Amino acid sequence: MSKVVPLKKVRTPPHLLQLKVELAGIKPLIWRRVVLPETITLPKLHQVIQIVMGWQDYHLHEFEIAGERYGIPDPDYDFGEPAKNEQRVRLAAALSTASSFRYIYDFGDNWDHRIKVERRLPPDPVFDIALCVAGANAAPPEDVGGAPGYAAFVEAITQPYHPDHQQMLEWFGASFDPTAFDLSATDLPLTRIKL
Repeated sequence: MSKVVPLKKVRTPPHLLQLKVELAGIKPLIWRRVVLPETITLPKLHQVIQIVMGWQDYHLHEFEIAGERYGIPDPDYDFGEPAKNEQRVRLAAALSTASSFRYIYDFGDNWDHRIKVERRLPPDPVFDIALCVAGANAAPPEDVGGAPGYAAFVEAITQPYHPDHQQMLEWFGASFDPTAFDLSATDLPLTRIKL
């Protein structure tokens, strides 16, 4: 009599989500479009947003999704009701039926990102990465002082005769083009994130 070997359960690949990430409060609009598996965890989504927006992950962050706050609970920095721990939360589960959410980065500069689910795409068994497919304009540098600080920074660094031009060049360490966005340079680091 032959032994019955149970079949391995075949894992169905997740659907993909196309998200548009917009940085609120800045004109012209700074935005990125990304495609990623809907099963991505919030900590991994945080990494994706950090990369596509050019942030360096120096500061705290928080997601606001379907009326809930998710982040890394820290009693020293939390005001009011503490955020839920984001560690094992998957985007699809947090979204439920919501089609948009917020991501706040750096509570001092208060970079408010509006994220919209533009499309739910069919599963693709070979797609297990995050991919940036479009975007516009350079993201503000870290610690520039929020939207008002960024406006002053752009004015000073893009005008050679501005009284603060040299100081901003030294602070930033290079010239800055607020209209620049390099898709291939943005995508390359995304391949290093293990989803």
